[in-house]
Amino acid sequence: MPQIKSHPCFLTPKQIKPECPLFVFLPGMDGTGQLLRSQTAGLEAGFDIRCLAIPADDLTSWDVLTDKVVALIEAEIKQDPKRSVYLCGESFGGCLAIEVALRATKLFERLILVNPASSISRRPWMYFGIPLTQIVPEYFYQFGSMVGLPVLAALGRIAPSDRQALMEAVQMVPQKTAVWRLSLLREFNVEDIELNRITQPVLIVAGGSDRLLPSVTEAEHLANRLPNAQTVVLPESGHACLLEKDVNLYQIMKDCQFLPSRDKGSRTFSLPKHQPVSSLV
Repeated sequence: MPQIKSHPCFLTPKQIKPECPLFVFLPGMDGTGQLLRSQTAGLEAGFDIRCLAIPADDLTSWDVLTDKVVALIEAEIKQDPKRSVYLCGESFGGCLAIEVALRATKLFERLILVNPASSISRRPWMYFGIPLTQIVPEYFYQFGSMVGLPVLAALGRIAPSDRQALMEAVQMVPQKTAVWRLSLLREFNVEDIELNRITQPVLIVAGGSDRLLPSVTEAEHLANRLPNAQTVVLPESGHACLLEKDVNLYQIMKDCQFLPSRDKGSRTFSLPKHQPVSSLV
């Protein structure tokens, strides 16, 4: 994938598949769009993939960032406005995906949330500690970022090359940008009545061993408020679960009957309301 430009943009894999549904991935705090790498090959079986890349110096608000993502997606489907769009957000990107889905509800066919960071208010030590990160010395911030990797990810479940990619992605985020993105998470607040507007099928994937955020509890919380949601718990997975060797997002979607229908006369399907949490070993 190409290098990140000076403004939010979509990174594209080598293989473009305009005949397939569009799969848009919104990344976590790193913002690089590069950490979907271990999932790309599987997803290419049924999708045309785009990964959002947010520049390391981007300090825009939720509203501005949301508008930019919507504009990027609209540009992608300009030639075929009826093209199916799957929106997937991980962690920070999960919050952004909710914002985008609410801003342009009719633009998407389905929504996937992976360990969405909308649960940050349920971690008081993080929520109230965010303002302190801006006064931490730069050298201590960099050191803390590396020391905190075992909390961010189940490193033993991630291949060495992907662990290296994760470390590089974390180091690419300047302290000022990290503080800004954390502040966005701190102020993120979507009312239940707003979540009710997202009527498309939603798949919520939660790491059962997430040490950073209470992702299983948040999955249950969101599933009880989204009209058409189902949840999947990955018992051994950490927060950065999409980097793990044993996690295959395409297979999870297949198992949950969440892949595009081959019946072109029917573009959507409904899931049972408030479907209980299921687990994948």
